[in-house]
Amino acid sequence: MTKSTPDHCVSALLVGEYESDCQLLRGVFQDAGWRLWEAPDRSRALDCLNRHPVEVVISGTEGPRWNWKKVLHDLKTLSRPPELIVTSRTADENLWAEVLNIGGYDVLPQPFDRDEVERVVAAAGRHFERVRPATRSKAFGAA
Repeated sequence: MTKSTPDHCVSALLVGEYESDCQLLRGVFQDAGWRLWEAPDRSRALDCLNRHPVEVVISGTEGPRWNWKKVLHDLKTLSRPPELIVTSRTADENLWAEVLNIGGYDVLPQPFDRDEVERVVAAAGRHFERVRPATRSKAFGAA
């Protein structure tokens, strides 16, 4: 069943290795008419954030030499930081509370539920636009 295209196009960056879950995420974004960039690590994520306006970052809890807290720290250095959604196969109330308490937007448990991914990403995109209403040309350090 194809859902109607939302009135807002969400641009997101996926940080980390997602293996089987990546196809589901790509499908959600394609069906919704949203943009999805992918970066397997923190370094490539920073490069992508400098090149593309992104409203939402979806990050795993950790990778080699990085974790979601380092990603959140990187986001906070941007002039218009995207919302951070943390994903985890071991998501629980403690992780959710920690993410929210230090500035993340939400937690998505894995394996992903298609409807939950769409709902959380859409809400994060709307929140970004309400909280950080700036012109896109100046959003990410453009001169």
